[in-house]
Amino acid sequence: MTTPFSLSRRSALGVLAGSLVAGGARAQTGSADLGGVTLRVAYYKGGWRPLLQAAGEDKTPYRIEWKELNNGVLHIEALNGDALDIGSGSEIPAMFAARQNAKVRFIAVTHEDLNIQVTVAAKDAPIRSIADLRGKRVGYVRATTAHYFLAKQLEEAGLGFGDIEAINLTPSDGYTAFASGKLDAWAIYGYNGQLAIAKQGARLLKTGVGYLSGNFPIYANPRAVDDPLRHAAVSDLLLRIQRAYAFANKNFPAYAAAQVAETHLPLQDILDQFARRSDDFSLAGVTPDVPDTHQKVADTFLKLGVLDARAEVGKFWDTSFNDAIAAGAASLARI
Repeated sequence: MTTPFSLSRRSALGVLAGSLVAGGARAQTGSADLGGVTLRVAYYKGGWRPLLQAAGEDKTPYRIEWKELNNGVLHIEALNGDALDIGSGSEIPAMFAARQNAKVRFIAVTHEDLNIQVTVAAKDAPIRSIADLRGKRVGYVRATTAHYFLAKQLEEAGLGFGDIEAINLTPSDGYTAFASGKLDAWAIYGYNGQLAIAKQGARLLKTGVGYLSGNFPIYANPRAVDDPLRHAAVSDLLLRIQRAYAFANKNFPAYAAAQVAETHLPLQDILDQFARRSDDFSLAGVTPDVPDTHQKVADTFLKLGVLDARAEVGKFWDTSFNDAIAAGAASLARI
């Protein structure tokens, strides 16, 4: 079994229990004094922090302590250890979190560009398709979308992980290995894949389109969800991200410029990628299909032998932010 993070015995005793958390009485952002609140928020390089800045949504009535963590597993670990209030990632780290009863909830989903989830080949490697990966050194990030879509792509080509030399690397270590010629191919997400194409001449084999659901959960610390003031602050943050995504869809060059400052990718490459996007950016609530789709991903990993037992993901999805998110979407629709 692949275990992306471990829980201490003490942590296990504090297991999240029960079913989906419904509304309830919460402090509302408009009436709550959030001046004394600090939200510890993880972000990916080029992600939420520059997004909010570009959209003018970064002046919050509470303090944000930003933590750059470029892997969803790290977000889950930090949340489970009470070192973080809000994180994000794919359904895969969330699946492992559910299997190990981590102290985390999933409160919303973002929809992003699946074309930045890529499997690429080194420019001089004799690889033209996924089938050509047999016997090759292929980097990936365990327990992430890269793990999932690479498995699905290999299966489609009649291969499995046993047919390649699969090398589990962090995104930064993977980039270093790819750039130095230690990998023949690489399954990766986000700006690192785009950097490999732009800077290392990597050739695109496949994207995540057709392999991933497109739902990227927002993870939350249960303590933040259950605390009225922090719940109000989280609601406000979600709405800011929702508005910032709407801004970016219509004013992407402003967001792209903010991304360049953090990722150092060529501006034109970012603009070109947006022009080829699989979908617009958006933030949505927890509709009934979201945990259902997540369960299908978890069941796939069980069939792959990555999980030792079924991960019941439904009870970790929290609907208490749905009304605020729906109201935010309605307001954007009127603009």
